[in-house]
Amino acid sequence: MNNTMLPDLQSSLICDDVRQERNGKFILIGLFDAIAVPQYPSVFQRLCIVNRWCCGVGQFLQQSRLLKPDGLSVLSEGKPVTVKLNDSNASATCVEIFLNVKLDAPGIYWTEILLDGKLKIRYPLQAALIKPQQQPPAPQA
Repeated sequence: MNNTMLPDLQSSLICDDVRQERNGKFILIGLFDAIAVPQYPSVFQRLCIVNRWCCGVGQFLQQSRLLKPDGLSVLSEGKPVTVKLNDSNASATCVEIFLNVKLDAPGIYWTEILLDGKLKIRYPLQAALIKPQQQPPAPQA
């Protein structure tokens, strides 16, 4: 009898940093819905992907990766992470840290989350160019 049940991906978020309190709660710092920088290429010293799995039973391998705007080329890929759920009421939060991620140009980058090698979700991360705001001239005395 197989006691394995594939879990659901409850959430997947990209942020600047993640902290964990003594009571186990996670604090996500600087959630991204898009990236905007004044110039490209641009290097992000640290990007975190936080995935929360639930409603499954068994042991699985999660892998997260960032794709370039062509939607095919891998920009950065995390190491496989074991997700273990002992019963269907359990949940597992996986935090992956990507260091020195270089975005060469504005565009739509893609985040993919795989479970046991199968794509569970793919979502866009818009990278835009922001123009520095010009300072108005100082009033003359």
